[in-house]
Order: sequence, then structure tokens, then C-alpha cells
Amino acid sequence: MKEKEESRSSEVTQIMVFKALSDPVRLQIIQYLKRTNHEVACGEVGSAINISKTSGSYHFKLLQSAGLITARKEAREKYVTLNRQTFDKFVSNFYENL
Repeated sequence: MKEKEESRSSEVTQIMVFKALSDPVRLQIIQYLKRTNHEVACGEVGSAINISKTSGSYHFKLLQSAGLITARKEAREKYVTLNRQTFDKFVSNFYENL
């Protein structure tokens, strides 16, 4: 029973990953984070790809829910970075081709 639950959880995560990667704006965010290759403020990412704070917030939440990025908050700013483990687990060759 536990293996079945873990398998189902993995399937749900995989669906979330592919859904997150299917949007052009989220793909731009991922590509920007890969190019910078370090932790970046959400505002910087939004400015770089020309999206509003509201739109950015929505997309960052989806990417974080899918496990594709990790985020931390410091004072009033949120910083994000790619979660390479999720890419390696679900879409291993995708990361290199960004």
C-alpha cells in the first residue's frame, strides 16, 4: 500500500512538473535562472523577462509547487533558484537543452 501511495505521489509530481514547463512564461523564468546559475530576486527575474509582479508571483508559485525552483524570503524580497534534483528526477535531459 505504501509503495502504491509513493508511486501515485510521484505521478502527481511528474504531472505538475510537465504542466509547469508547458507555459512559455515559466519556461522563460527557468531559462533565466539557468543562465544566471545562482539565487536571484524574483523582481530581477520579472524585470528581465518583462512580466508584472502579479504575473510573476503566480508563475513562481506554480514552479515552486512543482519543485522546479526553491525560494527563500529575506525581509520583503523573495529569492529563487533552480532545484536541479527535480530536473534530474523527472526531466533529466531537459535541463541541458534549456
